[in-house]
Amino acid sequence: MYRYDQYDHLIVRERIAQYRDQVQRRIGGELTEEEFVPLRLQNGLYMQRHAYMLRIAVPYGLLSSAQMRMFAHIARKYDRGYGHFTTRQNIQFNWIELEQTPDILADLASVEMHAIQTSGNCIRNITSDEYAGVAFDEIIDPRPYAEVLRQWSTFHPEFAALPRKFKVAINGAETDRAAIAVHDIGLTVLRNEAGEIGFQVMVGGGMGRTPILGSVVREFLPWQHMLTYIEAVMRVYNQYGRRDNKYKARIKILLKAVGVEEFTRQVEAEWADLEGSASTLTTDEMARVAAYFTPPAYKTLPETDPLAGHEDNKAYANWVKRNVKRHKVPGYAVVVLSLKKTGVPPGDATAEQIDFVAELADRYAFGELRVTHEQNLVLADVEQSLLFTLWQEVKARGLATPNIGLLTDMICCPGGDFCSLANAKSLPIAAAIAERFDNIDFQHDIGEIELNISGCINACGHHHVGSIGVLGVDKDGSEWYQVSIGGAQGNAPAIGKIIGPSFSALQMPEVIGRLLNVYVRDRQEDEHFAATVQRIGVAPFKEYVYATPIKAGQLVGEDEYV
Repeated sequence: MYRYDQYDHLIVRERIAQYRDQVQRRIGGELTEEEFVPLRLQNGLYMQRHAYMLRIAVPYGLLSSAQMRMFAHIARKYDRGYGHFTTRQNIQFNWIELEQTPDILADLASVEMHAIQTSGNCIRNITSDEYAGVAFDEIIDPRPYAEVLRQWSTFHPEFAALPRKFKVAINGAETDRAAIAVHDIGLTVLRNEAGEIGFQVMVGGGMGRTPILGSVVREFLPWQHMLTYIEAVMRVYNQYGRRDNKYKARIKILLKAVGVEEFTRQVEAEWADLEGSASTLTTDEMARVAAYFTPPAYKTLPETDPLAGHEDNKAYANWVKRNVKRHKVPGYAVVVLSLKKTGVPPGDATAEQIDFVAELADRYAFGELRVTHEQNLVLADVEQSLLFTLWQEVKARGLATPNIGLLTDMICCPGGDFCSLANAKSLPIAAAIAERFDNIDFQHDIGEIELNISGCINACGHHHVGSIGVLGVDKDGSEWYQVSIGGAQGNAPAIGKIIGPSFSALQMPEVIGRLLNVYVRDRQEDEHFAATVQRIGVAPFKEYVYATPIKAGQLVGEDEYV
């Protein structure tokens, strides 16, 4: 993984010193809160309902065991004993005291981490495939390109005050696991007919108040021009993006207003002045960065059956089926550690669990681990022969729920319990649904399905691209929940469609149950939920859900789901 060079160390140290002075002036009354807001946001510090929240950058979701241990240290010393992994592959701490934040940033710097550009109207954390470098269907490892983007975008003076926040994702595999279609810029690695590497460039994707799938503005961009072309996109957005209305300030609104063809023409015109400039990538520069991402010292191992000798262990078999993924190197496997145990807020991990996962990374995965944008953790390089031993260990620590990709593997933002922007609480809804459907056999029968929950229109819970999406809304001062269906990410992305009027919190588990009833009744063999919605439409689901009144806490017999 990437290690800081002298420039990284210098700019992070200088930023900490600058921020420490700003905090002291705020506490001393020399800075008003209005003056301090942009300064703290530049360092990832938000004011939430009850305390400050600090968001720490995890570039493209990749962590060392030492960095993971630092999270455990921060959770114990500065927070309330836990952290929250987010859909941006970052981590948040929700109970931070302002006076301690400079010390937290100094602690982070000791393990080559920071919170720079995790907030504000700038280019945010670059995200990527959580299986980058080990995915069996990978065309090329996207992490060196993501790292180049990180270095280029950090403190970029021209793009430090954009009309609105800006998110970039890059995918290097045949399967899109980075949700590139709902990013401001989404890059997909391709090989052309000559075998040359380049990118398909999508622009203008996003969720929030106006969910839109990105549009392709360049079918094939040679890799050497990645930075210059993105710079051209950013310049057009920076010049013409709206600054008079933050709800219409994202690049997706600009692209929709002028049209894809005109936007592309403007970008190409801007790029004509940048093509071949100093930002053009060279083979030497890419080799320099790629050297940080060389494969670990894999052993020569035979392919083995993880279930051999454990055929009668149903719990282990379920875990292998859902949480163990194919690795491109024979004899190894990718393991997903579920942070979705029933009764625990999705994405939360205690300091003890964080320390434990760091230890696992050292013993099983060459000292590295990943954060997924589904709010789980990944050990990317586990020997197949060690899977049963690993399963026993993670099961004892509550990290082996065999639900990856299933109903209770929910994406969920912190919602109204923490966030001052939220219209409604999301964590209690996730908890009620998880408790209602906490039956692994039932979840396996239903099959893969994404249930995503957001507490407000900002869509931090990615509800727009959930098979079932739940959005918290304010209805006459009360908390209600709007439901959409048919959303999808991946190679066939889609924005979900709202089924009708909103529901109360107590009605939500039954609403989910009725939607599942229709899916099981009408799906074709091996058909995903989104595909069923696309084929039969929203009407059958809406009719069944609203056919009879839903009483608060109403239960449906399990036989109705099969």
